[in-house]
Amino acid sequence: MTRLNRWLASLLCSALLFVGLWIAMPQPAQADELRNLADDKIAQAQGKVDLNNSSVRRFQQFPGMYPTLAGKIVVGGPYQEVDDVLKLDLSERQKELFEKYRSNFTVTQPEIALNEGFDRINDGQYR
Repeated sequence: MTRLNRWLASLLCSALLFVGLWIAMPQPAQADELRNLADDKIAQAQGKVDLNNSSVRRFQQFPGMYPTLAGKIVVGGPYQEVDDVLKLDLSERQKELFEKYRSNFTVTQPEIALNEGFDRINDGQYR
């Protein structure tokens, strides 16, 4: 009978431990709380390419800009305004390309989480 009592006591302790851990677990966040810095920056850019926080891959949608001009833009920042790109050492053709697509760009505050390392040059996405 003592063997059964020990087994029941062990089972009860395990169940209490499990319930205690389950109650102490943090509850999942609501959908509006799951946003991160990148989501906020994307929303702030309003569908435009953010010159201070985008990788060169975002410029692929603009024929002629990727990879050379996109690389110059990404490395040349941060920018206070979109027209600051024209202060870079650009060829006439690159200036024309930038002017052609200028309305597709915006500038927001640079965020270290989106700019540290080499992710802006090589974000690890390959075809």
